[in-house]
Amino acid sequence: MRHAVAGRKLGRPTSHRLALYRNLVTDLIRYEALTTTVAKARAIQPIAEKIVTIAKQDSVHHRRLAAAQIYDRKIVQKLFDVIGPRFADRPGGYTRVIRLGPRLGDAAEMARIEFVERS
Repeated sequence: MRHAVAGRKLGRPTSHRLALYRNLVTDLIRYEALTTTVAKARAIQPIAEKIVTIAKQDSVHHRRLAAAQIYDRKIVQKLFDVIGPRFADRPGGYTRVIRLGPRLGDAAEMARIEFVERS
């Protein structure tokens, strides 16, 4: 029984999986939308939400917390200058996952993860 075991393995070793998550979250912030499989999109959604919550307060401590998860310094800058202020008044739910249907090559279920617009 798998009691209290959370998260998805995605068929990868731990270090590979964590690097994949960091790459996907970095690209999500860079392009503000990303097309990937449903499993990967659902796996990175809570990570992206937590990083945006960190970016809502601009301080050296919060920038270092974000930089520990994001590969590119320019993306950290964008996170705190553009994305954080955009969601300053929003209490949560910064991303959405839209299912797109199966991929032609292997019929993997595809999805688009993106930031929600201002409301």
